[in-house]
Amino acid sequence: MAFQFPFLRRSMLRVLLFAPFAFFLATAVGAAERYPDHPIRLVVPFSAGGTVDFVARLVARQLGTQLGGQVVVENLPGAGGTIASSRVAKADKDGYTLLFTTPNHTINPALYQRMSFDTERDLAPVSLVAQIPELLVANAAQPYQDFKGFLAYAKEHQGALNYGSAGNGTLPHVTMELLLQRLHVQITHVPYKGAAPAMNDLLAGQVGVKMDTIATSAQYIQSGKLKPLAIASLKRSPLMPEVPTLDELGVPGYQGILWMGILAPAGTPQPVIQKLHVAMTAVTQNADFRKRLDADGVEVVGGDPAAFGKLIRAEIGQWAEVIRKSKIKVD
Repeated sequence: MAFQFPFLRRSMLRVLLFAPFAFFLATAVGAAERYPDHPIRLVVPFSAGGTVDFVARLVARQLGTQLGGQVVVENLPGAGGTIASSRVAKADKDGYTLLFTTPNHTINPALYQRMSFDTERDLAPVSLVAQIPELLVANAAQPYQDFKGFLAYAKEHQGALNYGSAGNGTLPHVTMELLLQRLHVQITHVPYKGAAPAMNDLLAGQVGVKMDTIATSAQYIQSGKLKPLAIASLKRSPLMPEVPTLDELGVPGYQGILWMGILAPAGTPQPVIQKLHVAMTAVTQNADFRKRLDADGVEVVGGDPAAFGKLIRAEIGQWAEVIRKSKIKVD
């Protein structure tokens, strides 16, 4: 029977090698079954009161209901969102600290050379949640009525026209620069310390145009203080169906989208990621949730972790190129 010993040794070796993995798998599955057994923290890289914070709080309530637990929003603004992202990237890999973020997540790698985390390596996509297409709006006193007129005026007055944004490196800034690069025109950028002062100066006529959203521009468009020129998505908004897309107007494939999504620390057990994804799928399919966001011009989208990861990778490359060409620097 001596010939059986090598086989037995190999079998025992396989058992010994597989045992740690089996233990880890069983532990991860067990943790997912118990998850969550205490409150989940949803970190938002913006101050309370804005559109992103509003959506995050709706998500927190719905996600908590789906998981049978509590989800608490923590606002952690600063440094373009990198403080919040760093907090989550370095958190325990257990699914109890999540990041609710926006395209600042894909813009920052090209703006901040010394971040304490790696955007792709240290944070794992869970689910895309919602999106708001940007809207190119002009002060009502501007000498053009539509996008064609705006483009003709900008080309005739290269560098004389100006536009406002919430600050250097913000989404309205980089999306406007992407558009200008595609149009081959120059417009002077005027950065502000936030969206509110930028809107105030647009309304006052201190700047001519701005990338904004339907959610914040609608009231001023209805009152005649602003005029919409184009929407930065591939389809028209049902809230403003008369406003054409930039794709229709000769900028093929152009999009400027304020998306919102959830990420977890990389290394979070896959069963926990999957449980979160399943819960978020239920949230995004909830009729009341969709109706509440639709009313504010926020489109609920959803999506699996792989698709969200693909979006993040594509945008990191896109914004890096825009920032390089425009020589954008943070304040």
